[in-house]
Order: sequence, then C-alpha cells, then structure tokens
Amino acid sequence: MTDTWAPWIESGQVMVFSIDTMDAESWSDKGGDPYWRVRRYEQWINYITCELVPFIRSMVNQRNGWEGYPGIMAFGCSLGATHAVNLYFRFPDLFDSLLALSGIYTADYGFDGYMDELVYRNSPVDYLAGMPTDHPYVERYRRNRGVICVGQGAWEQPETTRRLAQLNAEKGLGLWVDFWGYDVNHDWPWWHKQVSYFVPYLLREQ
Repeated sequence: MTDTWAPWIESGQVMVFSIDTMDAESWSDKGGDPYWRVRRYEQWINYITCELVPFIRSMVNQRNGWEGYPGIMAFGCSLGATHAVNLYFRFPDLFDSLLALSGIYTADYGFDGYMDELVYRNSPVDYLAGMPTDHPYVERYRRNRGVICVGQGAWEQPETTRRLAQLNAEKGLGLWVDFWGYDVNHDWPWWHKQVSYFVPYLLREQ
C-alpha cells in the first residue's frame, strides 16, 4: 500500500506510520472471553492515543521544523477501516481526517452479541446513534474531513456503511460516504484505486 501513497510521500505532503494491531487477542479471538478481549482492545486504543499520537506529532514537527499539533489521518482497509473509523469518531481532537475502505462498523462483528459499556464505546454505529446532535463532537466532525467507502461485490459487507450513511444524513457528521459498484470486491487492487481517488480530496485545503 505504501507505493500507492508514494506521490504524496515523495512530495512531502504526508508521512505514513504503520501500526500493528492486536486483533488476534481481541476482535478475531472468537473463542476467547469477550469481556477480556474488549479490554485488551482498549489497551491498544490507549497505546495509540496516549503514546503513539504524541510520538507521531513529535516526529512530524521535528522533521518539518514545525510546532504545535499537526493533523493525523486515520486510515485502514477491511478490519483496519473498522479501527480507523473508531479512532476518528472517538477522538476527533486527535484524528482530523479519515479514509476507511471496506470496513464493518459494529462491534458485534468481533464480539458476537456480547455488549457492555466498553463494547458500546468501540461500536461506532451504536455510539453515534446515541450521540445527540448538539454534542460538541458533532461540530468537530463537521470541521474535520472523513471518507468512508465500500464496494458491493464479492466479500464486501456494506450494511454498516449504509447505517453510517444514514447517521451522517441525520446528524450532519460531514462525511463523504461512497458506495462503489457490484464489480468492486474486497481486495487490494480496489483499495489501491480508492486511495488514489480519495486522497487528493482529503489533502485539499479546507
């Protein structure tokens, strides 16, 4: 995927930081105790927000001679998109843009019907549905810039993207939610095309 980002990396418009997941211990460990799995996931979220975000900002400022709080885009494909959407909506002060491709945006996908306060906090279609339109995050979403895209071909699961599109319309979340055709399947060739298509919009000045 880095080669797809190469034009923006080489022109100095972006720096890319690749983060490993803990899916094997959390979302994908279907035989494990969901109570502990979601708490393991929350440890990963805390690592990103409390340790990695400050590191990214420090590195970007150091390399570019900047000061302050440069913007960070949350990006991912498939389950990576699930995590990217969750980070973007839970922490809009840290992540000011989003590119999510072919994700599933309910924690039910990973936790199979188990629900507690921490699962709810990591299930975007649930916590966004419960968020009032006058919540301060909603105004922040409108100032940020997010793209969520899904195909409708083989192995794609667009249902929760449709739900996010509905919530976007109801609450005015400022998203670009895009549905590609029935020939667009859940695979890297399409994600490369989608990155090339959407990144110029995300990097354009507001």
